[in-house]
Amino acid sequence: INPHWEIHSSNPSLTRFICAELTRGYFLEHNEAKYTERRERVYTCMRIPKELEKLMIFGFFLCVDAFLYVFTLLPLRVLLALLRLLTLPCCGFSGSRLLQPAQVCDMLKGLILVLSFSMMHYVDYSMMYHLIRGQSVIKLYIIYNMLEVADRLFSSFGQDILDALYWTATEPKERKRDSIGVIPHFFMAVFYVFLHAILIMVQASTLNVAFNSHNKSLLTIMMSNNFVEIKGSVFKKFEKNNLFQMSNSDIKERFTSYVLLLIVCLRNMEQFSWNPDHLWVLFPDVFMVVTSEVAVDIIKHAFITKFNDITADVYSEYRASLAFDLVSSRQKNACTDYSDSVARRMGFIPLPLAVLLIRVVMSSVKVQGALSYTCVFLFYLGLVTLKVLNSIVLLGKSCVYVKRANMEDKLFERPSTAPSSSAKSPSKADQAGCPTPSGEAQTTLPLHNPDGASSSLPKEEEEEAQAASELKHRTPKKDLLEIDRFTICGNRID
Repeated sequence: INPHWEIHSSNPSLTRFICAELTRGYFLEHNEAKYTERRERVYTCMRIPKELEKLMIFGFFLCVDAFLYVFTLLPLRVLLALLRLLTLPCCGFSGSRLLQPAQVCDMLKGLILVLSFSMMHYVDYSMMYHLIRGQSVIKLYIIYNMLEVADRLFSSFGQDILDALYWTATEPKERKRDSIGVIPHFFMAVFYVFLHAILIMVQASTLNVAFNSHNKSLLTIMMSNNFVEIKGSVFKKFEKNNLFQMSNSDIKERFTSYVLLLIVCLRNMEQFSWNPDHLWVLFPDVFMVVTSEVAVDIIKHAFITKFNDITADVYSEYRASLAFDLVSSRQKNACTDYSDSVARRMGFIPLPLAVLLIRVVMSSVKVQGALSYTCVFLFYLGLVTLKVLNSIVLLGKSCVYVKRANMEDKLFERPSTAPSSSAKSPSKADQAGCPTPSGEAQTTLPLHNPDGASSSLPKEEEEEAQAASELKHRTPKKDLLEIDRFTICGNRID
C-alpha cells in the first residue's frame, strides 16, 4: 500500500494530493516482458518494408519470367513441335505418342494465342476509349471496381479451364474417339482468353481515361480505392497461410498494374507521335500510381503482422516456397510447367495479358520496310536474352533460398512415400494434368508426422503433435507447399 495514500486518507488535502501526483514513481522493469514485446512489435513493423519488398521483387521477376516465356521460348517450342510433326512420317513411328505431353500443351497455347489475337482485331480500342470517356466519374469508379472483382474471378476459373484442356489433351486414352473431348475444351479456353483480354483492355482504357482527365479526379478516386483495401484487410484474422495467399495476390496485382501502365503509356505516346517530351507529362501520374501501390502494400502487411503476432521472418519462408516451385519445375520429371505453377500460386495467367499487349503494340507501332523488320528481329533477340538471363539469375537465387530453408531433401522425395495420396480423390487441378502445388505436395512432396507415417490427422491434432516433438518451426514451410492462389487454406478469415 502506498504510504502517501494512508496519509491522504487520514488527512486529505489538495496540496498533499498535488504533491503526491508530482512525486509518485513507477518502474517499467516490473513488467519487463510486456514492454519488451511492445518494442519487438515496433521493430517488426520497421522490418516489414524491407522484407516485404524482397519478396515482392523476387515474385515480380518470377512473373516477368513467366510473361516473357510467352513471347520468347513458347514460339520456339511450338516450332519444334511442328517440326517433329512434319518429320515424323520420314523418321517413322518410333513411339506410341506423336508428340510429348509438353509439346501438346505448347501447341495448344500457341493456337490459343493465335486465335485470340485474331479475334481481338475485331475489337476497336479507340471506340472503347471514347465510350468510357463519355461516362461520369462515379460511374467509371464503380466500373473499375467491378472490373477488379471480375478479373479475380476470371483468373480463378480460367486456370481451371486451361488445366482441364491440357489434361484432356494429354491423358492416356483407350479409344481414339476419346480425343474428340479436346475440341469443346479448346474452344472454351479460346473464349475465356478472349473475354479476359477484353476485360483487361477495359481496365487499361479506364486507367487511360483517368490519366487524360483534366482535373485528375478519377485518378485520385481510383488511387483512394487502394487505401480502402487496408480497411478491409487489417482488421481480419490472418494465419501465415492466409497471409501467403495475400502476398501472392499482391505480387500479381503489382505486376499487372505495371503492364497496364505500360499499355497506357504506349497508347498516349502513339497519340502524340512518339514525342519524348510527353513522357515527362505522364511521369508524375505513373509515379503517383506506383507509389500508392507500394505504400498500401507496406501499410497493409505491417498492420496485419502486428495484429496477428506474425514475425517479419515469415516473408523469407514465403520466398523460399516460391523458390522451391522454380527449382522443382526444373527437374527432369517435373509435374508441371513453371508458368502454370506461377499461375496457380499467384493467380497470374499470362495468356490474356500477352494477347492484349501484342494487340496494343501492333496497333501503336507501324512496321514497314526491311529495316523495321530487322529492328523487330533484334528486339526479339533482346527479349530472348533478357528471358535467359532472368531465368539464370532466378534459378541461382532460388537454389540459395531453398538451401537456406533446408528444403533440398524434399526435391528428391518420391511419390511412393505417400500412400495416402493415391487413395484421395483428385482435385480439379489434379484432374487437369498439371497438378497444383497442393498436388505436388501430396505426390512428390509428402508430409510426414514425427512417427514416420503419412500425415492424415486433422490440422489441430497434427499441430499439437508437431509442437510436442519440437518441430513446430518447420510447419509453415510444409504448409506453404500445399497452398495455391485459389485454395482456402488454414483457418478461415473471420
